[in-house]
Amino acid sequence: MNYYLKVIRNYVTFTGRARRSEYWYFVLFNIIFAIAAMLLDNLFGTTLKVDTAYGNALPYGLIYIVYSLFVFIPGLAVLVRRLHDVGKSGWFFFICFIPIVGAIWLLVLACTDSNVGINKYGPNPKGIGNHDEIDEIGSYLPK
Repeated sequence: MNYYLKVIRNYVTFTGRARRSEYWYFVLFNIIFAIAAMLLDNLFGTTLKVDTAYGNALPYGLIYIVYSLFVFIPGLAVLVRRLHDVGKSGWFFFICFIPIVGAIWLLVLACTDSNVGINKYGPNPKGIGNHDEIDEIGSYLPK
């Protein structure tokens, strides 16, 4: 839960690095809270009334939409910081728009362990290898 709150506090921080645990705990609690928002929508009857092939109500409504809008930017920011942690630019996020392969590759990057030491996005959040220096083009220079 602390990682979830840390991500929410760093609402629009796209700089720096995020550990795997920070990213995945945020994803876990985000899923739990999204399901809770859908349940509340169904409980209070605030689901969207739209004609679909299976009926006239969607399983989500106003509470879910407000929650989703609230966590969209922090979720994007923590993903960018996670990509920084493995040495990729935040723009690498757009690879997810390549059908199937892009989403799988982004998942692999999100599961990959941190780069050891300092990279061009900052020090390792685990504190491993932070005694290294980095030159102006982003290469490692051990002390």
